[in-house]
Amino acid sequence: MANDHTAAAHEAHGSAHSARHPQLVELERLFREGSIETLIVGFADMQGRLMGKRVTSEAFLGGVIDHGIHFCTYLLGTDMEMNTPDGFALMNWETGYGDWIADPIWSTLRVLPWLEKTAFVLGETIDGETGVEIPIAPRTILKRQVASALDAGFVVKAGSEFEYYLLTDQWDDLHRRGWPVPATFGYYNEDYHLLQATKAEPYHGKLRKLMSEARIPIEFSKGEAAPGQHEVNIRYDEVLESADRSVIFKHGAKEIAYLNGYGLTFMAKPDHRWTGSSGHLHMSLWNADGTAPLFHDPAAEPYGMSQLMRWFVGGMMKLSRELAIFLAPNVNSYKRFAALSWAPVNVVWGRDNRTTGFRVVGNGPALHVEDRFPGADMNAYLTYAAAVGAGLWGIRHQVEIPAEHKGNGYVATGCERMPRSLYDAIEALERSEAAVEIFGRDVVDHYLNMAHVEQNAYDQVVTAWERERYLERV
Repeated sequence: MANDHTAAAHEAHGSAHSARHPQLVELERLFREGSIETLIVGFADMQGRLMGKRVTSEAFLGGVIDHGIHFCTYLLGTDMEMNTPDGFALMNWETGYGDWIADPIWSTLRVLPWLEKTAFVLGETIDGETGVEIPIAPRTILKRQVASALDAGFVVKAGSEFEYYLLTDQWDDLHRRGWPVPATFGYYNEDYHLLQATKAEPYHGKLRKLMSEARIPIEFSKGEAAPGQHEVNIRYDEVLESADRSVIFKHGAKEIAYLNGYGLTFMAKPDHRWTGSSGHLHMSLWNADGTAPLFHDPAAEPYGMSQLMRWFVGGMMKLSRELAIFLAPNVNSYKRFAALSWAPVNVVWGRDNRTTGFRVVGNGPALHVEDRFPGADMNAYLTYAAAVGAGLWGIRHQVEIPAEHKGNGYVATGCERMPRSLYDAIEALERSEAAVEIFGRDVVDHYLNMAHVEQNAYDQVVTAWERERYLERV
């Protein structure tokens, strides 16, 4: 486990205010000249959604957020419906649901070109009394793994791919209609299909342009393996930056869709007849100053995979089941793990093999691993934290990568399979000693409770499938 953050660490962070971070100085200039009128201060909740407040020009220039924005503690201990479930040690009715602070991280400041005269900055979630970062906050969990990597002499670099469905039904209308199967933009498989993708280019082109303007560099977009499904590749960077980009991308993509008359979903499996939407991670280790990749050794076999790479991927594979909740956090996430569906089910690896859970790709210094298990519904901070934590655990314990699976990974035998349900994932995490070693007991218990809350909510609902199957016939 990484060391706890201290009040002294917060003082060092807070000194950025007195040091007048260049982006803060620039923001003040934009406010004074009227180019920016609103600042959004946001942070990711457990589900990966952005929460926060909008700050007006007058308030900002008056110093109202010099010490960050206040937010209710329940935002890091709630469910998808914003209920206040029992079982969270740090926030409950007995604690009174007080305030924590989202302290702006000025290096994350960006202008959001899809919202008029609006800037956005991520906030560090801290205890205002002690200055200590909130240990169960998703970004803090990832920061601890980044610190652990640096302590071991490594920088982790990563890039995200997101698949999503563009919908002609907007969410408001779907809500009024009782959430039927939505209509997608397109009516046939558009995987790499340029003509079909062109039809929705007014949205996808705008998405690429606006995201890149907001310092979320988009490298590619393309049609995916179902009607209305698309994929975007975000350029790789150090893993914390990539996670920041991922969380802001998902939020912004939905905002841009809504503001332009569309719906958009990152749900892992919106319908059982649809191809699931993935959130693949591309990862590699670099030296401590981030100048030299460490996954390639030209003398090593197989494929020039260095010993570090084999141990790192070995750890990721070994802990895939135990840490599944951090990769696939929702009941619906496990519907995506289906054979012959482009989503892997078996914990095997292969060279440039899309049927395996781990795909080794690239050549020479570009050699890296693609983790194909996460879905688009992931919370990028938690998913990257689990991947980095498992990889470092593999290095510490020298977990050798198993033999490569060649051929169809869906029929692999003698290997573990990803959990078939959230129930299975909960059980795997409850038994995991490695998870406690990586994250600490407090984090594991917090996210186990989150998973129990989600599973219990699902278990109490009677679905349309059940009515269709049993209403008349039993």
